[in-house]
Amino acid sequence: MFLECREMYRAEGPPELRSLGETQFVAGASAMSESGKYGASRACAGIIGNIDFRVGGRARGILEQHITLSGGRFRGIRNGATWHSDPSLRVFTSGAGEGLYLDRAWREGFAALAPLNLTFEAWMFHSQLGDLVDLARAFPETKIVLNHIGGALAVGPYADKRKEVFAEWSTQISKLGQFPNVYIKLGGLGMPSLMGFEMGLQDKAPSSETLAAAWRPYLDHCIAAFGPDRSMFESNFPVDKGMCSYANLWNAFKRVAEHYSADEKNAMFHSTALKFYRLW
Repeated sequence: MFLECREMYRAEGPPELRSLGETQFVAGASAMSESGKYGASRACAGIIGNIDFRVGGRARGILEQHITLSGGRFRGIRNGATWHSDPSLRVFTSGAGEGLYLDRAWREGFAALAPLNLTFEAWMFHSQLGDLVDLARAFPETKIVLNHIGGALAVGPYADKRKEVFAEWSTQISKLGQFPNVYIKLGGLGMPSLMGFEMGLQDKAPSSETLAAAWRPYLDHCIAAFGPDRSMFESNFPVDKGMCSYANLWNAFKRVAEHYSADEKNAMFHSTALKFYRLW
């Protein structure tokens, strides 16, 4: 899967159409991979793009253009909604302002996803998860996946408040888990600038045991709330590279999952993602 990076946008044309450049570029990379010239793996078999749903009713036509340019690989949209009033967190915000997922015009655009069998990637801070609860309730036919376990912050105004944040975050995660159209990505905890884990700031890179011990309470709660069939491990690389190696990250996930059954592991490491992104 390719997840939007806001890169290779068209240099000219209407602003709402410039993200088509990214989809077109990634489709080309996918076609190269499908040639078999670069090995057996099939990179970018599915594509997640970006449009600003505040275009409202025009969203459907733009989504259809993404589908066409992707050669049928297009699977959905990610619109980051990270926002906080605290100035220390401003650098991590999406720039969309407060309450993006509640905006009337944005929701009009969002409504175009389900009829086209497209999914939505949500990214926000734990303090905003109530907005996603409202969105999931309003659009039960749209498949949604929450990125990076819902951004349980431990920096800025939440520094030294990990227990309080965990209580607030876990309550909202449990609410989201009750909606069958919502899935969750198990990862993103390797961002020390947001999640506050300081293992990556040490002289020696953390072991998979250290990572698993720190992350297990969050990941186990997510799996309990959503079940393995709606939970998928994610690497979030290269962002997580600031804390650990790729191998240690996946080994940490394996340690967290070691007490689950073989079928449950298969779901979280493989089949849940294939199902959600229609990659069967």
